[in-house]
Amino acid sequence: MHRYDLISCHDCGVLHMRRPVRPREKARCVRCRSVLYRGIYSDASRMAAITMGAVFTFLIAQFFPIVQLDVGGYSTSATLLGAIRVLWTEHMELVAAVVFLFTMVLPAVELGSLLYVTLSLRKGRRPPGFDHLLRAVGLARRWGMTEVLMIGILITIVKMTSLAEVIVQPGVFAFGALTLMLAIVVSFDPKILWNIGEHLPGPRRVAQKTFHYAALTKGAPLLACHACGLVESLKYTVRHQYCARCGARLHRRHPDSVGRTWAFLLAAAILYIPANLLPVMYTHSLFGKEDDTIISGVVYFWTSGSPALAVIIFIASIVVPVLKLAALALLAWTTQRRSRWQPLQRTALYRVVEFVGRWSMLDIFVITLTVALVRFQSLAVITAGPGALAFCAVVVLTMIASMQFDPRLIWDPIDTHGEKHV
Repeated sequence: MHRYDLISCHDCGVLHMRRPVRPREKARCVRCRSVLYRGIYSDASRMAAITMGAVFTFLIAQFFPIVQLDVGGYSTSATLLGAIRVLWTEHMELVAAVVFLFTMVLPAVELGSLLYVTLSLRKGRRPPGFDHLLRAVGLARRWGMTEVLMIGILITIVKMTSLAEVIVQPGVFAFGALTLMLAIVVSFDPKILWNIGEHLPGPRRVAQKTFHYAALTKGAPLLACHACGLVESLKYTVRHQYCARCGARLHRRHPDSVGRTWAFLLAAAILYIPANLLPVMYTHSLFGKEDDTIISGVVYFWTSGSPALAVIIFIASIVVPVLKLAALALLAWTTQRRSRWQPLQRTALYRVVEFVGRWSMLDIFVITLTVALVRFQSLAVITAGPGALAFCAVVVLTMIASMQFDPRLIWDPIDTHGEKHV
C-alpha cells in the first residue's frame, strides 16, 4: 500500500482508504457525503492532448473579437483584453485588475502548468518545479472563472440586441469551446498527477531526500496536505510542519479560521450597501445621462421582454450574495459556539456556498463588456460607476471568507463527544 492510498475528507477530516472506481463514478465520504475523488482516466498522454487543445482555444478566445455592434453608421467591437483596457482607462483599475486576473491570468496559469507537467510525465520524467506548478494549478482552479464569463458574454449579447445590430464574432465560439474543454480539464485531479510523478525520475525535492516516507506514528493525530493529499503524522516537536512530498505547510485546522471568516464577512456586509445603492453604470446619450444600479438592470430586463435574464441576474447579483453572507454568518456563529446542531446539513451548506460564490461575478463581467461595446461617440456611451467597484469587492471578500472557513471545525465537537454520524 502507498501512503497516498490514504485520503482524508476535505470537509470533515475522516480518513479513508482509496479504492479504485470506474470512470464517471464518485467515491464519497462515509460521514459527510463529500466527494473524495472521481473515476477518471489518469493517462498523462490523454491529459496532455486535451490540455493542449484547450491552450490553443484559449489563445483564439483572447485575441479575436467577441461581438460587434452596428448602429447609426457607427460600429464597435471588443476583445476581452480590449474591454479590460477600457475599464482601466476609466479609472476602474481595481475592477479591471480583478477581471484580468480571473479571466486571463489564472486560466493561463492552470493550462500552462498542466500542459508542461503532463507533457513531461508523458515522457516518463518528473519535471523541474513539479510541486510548485501543481500547487499553482490548484490555486488557479479555485479562482479562474471562464464559465461565468461565458454566461456574462451571452447576457451581454442579448442585452445589446435592443440597442444595436449585434454581429457575433469568432471570440464567442472560442469562449464556448474553451468552457467545455475546461470542464474536462478540471476533471483532472492534480493529486493523481502527484501520484504518477511519485514513481518517476526527476529533480530531488527539497522536502524529501529519498522517495521513502517515514511510517505513520501509531496513535498520533494525522494531518492531510491540502495541496497533494499526502497523509502524515502530527509532529509535536516541530513548530511548523511541512508536507514531506510537496513542501506545503500543514495545519491540523486553518489558523484563526473563524476569526478571519468573521473579518472578511463583516467587510463584505458593509460594502454590500453601497454596492446596491450606487450606480454600477452611467449611460450618456442624446437624451441625457442615466444612472443604472443592479436592481434597475434587473427591472430593465424584466420590462424589455427578457424575464429569464432578469431572473438570472437577480439570483446571481442579489440573492446569492445575501444568502452567502447569511450562510457564512450561520456557519461561523455555530462553529464558534462549538454547536453540535445538524453537522451534516451545515457541511452541505458550506459546499453550496463554495460552489455558488463565483457566480456573483456575472454582473461585473456584463459591465466590463457593456462598457467596452457601447462607445458610439455623441450617440451613446456607457461608463462604469462606483457601485461596480463595491460589488466586485463584495464578491471577492465573500469568496475569501468561505476559503478561510475550515469545515472540519463543524465536526470537532462531534468527535469530542464521541457521537457517530456515519
